[in-house]
Amino acid sequence: MEFPGILPLLPVRDVVVFPYMIIPLFVGRQKSLQAVEQALAGDRLLFLASQKELVEEHPSPDNIYAVGTAAMVMRMVKLPDGRVKILVQGLGRGRILRYLGESPCFTVEVEPIPEPEVSGDPLEIEALMRTVRKQLAQLTNLGQNMPPEVMIALENIEDPGSLADVVASNIGLKVAEAQALFETIDPLERLRRVQDTLTKELEVAAMQTRIQNLAKEEMSRTQREYFLREQLRAIKAELGETDARAEDVAELSEKLAKARLPEEANREAEKLLRRLESMHSEAAEYAILRTYLDWLVELPWSVRTRDNLNLEKARRVLDEDHYDLEKVKERILEYLAVRKLKREMKGPVLCFVGPPGVGKTSLGRSIARALGRKFVRISLGGVRDEAEIRGHRRTYVGALPGRIIQGMKQAGSNNPVFMLDELDKMGADFRGDPSAALLELLDPEQNHAFSDHYINIPFDLSHVLFIATANLLDPIPSALKDRLEVIHLAGYTTEEKLSIARRFLVPRQLEANGLKPDDLRFSDKALLRIISGYTSEAGLRNLEREIGSVCRKIARRFAEGNRQRVLIGENMLPKLLGPPRYLPEEERKQDEVGVATGLAWTESGGEILYVEVSVMPGKGNLTLTGHLGEVMKESAQAALSYARANADRLGIVPDFSERDIHIHVPAGAIPKDGPSAGITMAVALVSALSGRPVSKDVAMTGELTLRGKVLPVGGIKEKALAAARSHVPTLVLPARNEKDLADIPAPVRKKLRFVKVRTIDEVLALTLRDAAGGGGD
Repeated sequence: MEFPGILPLLPVRDVVVFPYMIIPLFVGRQKSLQAVEQALAGDRLLFLASQKELVEEHPSPDNIYAVGTAAMVMRMVKLPDGRVKILVQGLGRGRILRYLGESPCFTVEVEPIPEPEVSGDPLEIEALMRTVRKQLAQLTNLGQNMPPEVMIALENIEDPGSLADVVASNIGLKVAEAQALFETIDPLERLRRVQDTLTKELEVAAMQTRIQNLAKEEMSRTQREYFLREQLRAIKAELGETDARAEDVAELSEKLAKARLPEEANREAEKLLRRLESMHSEAAEYAILRTYLDWLVELPWSVRTRDNLNLEKARRVLDEDHYDLEKVKERILEYLAVRKLKREMKGPVLCFVGPPGVGKTSLGRSIARALGRKFVRISLGGVRDEAEIRGHRRTYVGALPGRIIQGMKQAGSNNPVFMLDELDKMGADFRGDPSAALLELLDPEQNHAFSDHYINIPFDLSHVLFIATANLLDPIPSALKDRLEVIHLAGYTTEEKLSIARRFLVPRQLEANGLKPDDLRFSDKALLRIISGYTSEAGLRNLEREIGSVCRKIARRFAEGNRQRVLIGENMLPKLLGPPRYLPEEERKQDEVGVATGLAWTESGGEILYVEVSVMPGKGNLTLTGHLGEVMKESAQAALSYARANADRLGIVPDFSERDIHIHVPAGAIPKDGPSAGITMAVALVSALSGRPVSKDVAMTGELTLRGKVLPVGGIKEKALAAARSHVPTLVLPARNEKDLADIPAPVRKKLRFVKVRTIDEVLALTLRDAAGGGGD
């Protein structure tokens, strides 16, 4: 349709006006009102173009699409708020060539865009038009709002372009999508794009309908269940029966009255109980609240066992369960004595440190039995999550209290003996530091109000007797170590192991394997042979395993019908247990050059350590092997420096630049470190360089300075036990370690000769023999 080339421009928002489309528009902007006035004053024609940005109140020419619709103003109504409502009808497409003016309204020069003739297969065109009509009908059935007169008009439209325009203007497209269709001039192409748009809209509408139907079904099912439950509750009420929710609330209320919670905890529990009473039992929060209240009422807030304050009885119980360990027993009896004099006191935090198998964990049970308290044990080995100690917050799915509160519930009293096993095996990662969480728990000044994240109410742990165990003290953080009362447990001597085997291990294994005391007996020589030839440890675990192995073999004989009583002698052990696994070291049967016997302390107790040195032609290089740690490497360097500095006095030819030195500690697969091998390396080194053999009957421990002084070391008791196990008669130790000799058992002190030294010269004089085999001083 032809229209004038110059027209007033009316920018429209959120709509694209297609040709032949009749649409009401509300006009309120000043320029738009002027454009309407100008059109009404003339031939009633306007040019309608859509804005690119809908929120722009005063659009510029750059923010207005260039392709629009020439339209006629059919009617105008002035509204009370100053706006104007006009009814317009699109006449035809046009393109803005240029803007002629912007005041009092936009005036544009417009070029009409004629509708091209349709060319193509008439059958394809008809099929496409039918498809579009069918899709529009399906969209209407799925809920698309479509005026009935439009559906009637579509049946009478035979032109593809007109059909595309009518459909596009009535399916609620966004402005950008509608403008893209509007600017497609070719009628057939425009109809194809409309058909693609209808296909997409049908998929979206079908999905939306499916979602609505699912939501409606779920809502109907929930409402039906609710009404059925209400009816069931009414029926039960008529029959005099109570529902499950009322029973839960009544049960919790009764438990709450018996629990005697502290005021703060009681106030919180009553508040949550009222919430639970008013909540539907199928609500998501109901189970969370119910579980939390169960924890609150089942914790031993005010339940406490009475301590057995009879010191003689307690001493008898400790002696029944454990041999020796006098220091530990004295500490427990001291605690009971103070408790007897002062009823209210904070529980100490004892930490038993020693190698595996010396009875650290079993001591906890004995202490609980002696005190008459409940016993709880948790293992901290491998714990890396702080929530394991403090619990999870209740907002998390599957939240639980920490293992401390769980242990208190398990104990059923608020003053148990609580053992924290493997304290040195804890770790830390992105989930927090459990050792830091233990600081509050193990501080007697703070643990009267221990806060668990799940319970979120202070719980009094001040009456708990905490006992921790560890193999090593070094991995425990210093802040946590400061809160512990450390008691060291060393290994056992051969005589002690024999007594323990007689009193505890053999009876326990006889009972465990279904044997009576008269069925099987061990001779002392057999037990000593098992201790020396089949085990090599500070503790007792392997010893008990070997005794158990013998008991099982005899139990098999009894089960097969041979009920003859058995006395296990030394000669029977190879048949029952195989050849001995631990033999005396053959290398030290004679004095050797460049080989010295040292002593080391490990988490498994004291160990014999051989240091070997070889000297060969070379360029002055030092080689260290045997999986040595940094401290032992530094000890080797210090020993070499001392030997080079004192070469003349020690009888060493000072040609170090022409000789390579190799220091080796056997068992290279085992890591070795610590400040105990300094003098041992120095003796082996001087022996190799001077050609003087080292006495096989001397073991030594101590650290060396560059000036030749011998520094004190730790673990003297464990090292003395290792020397006694290896039948080394003389032990050289630093003079400043003399105070540690009091801790060594009397039988071991009788077996060993202790030589206390202050300088390396004293060590060399004692250990090195002359080349002909004569003794030192």
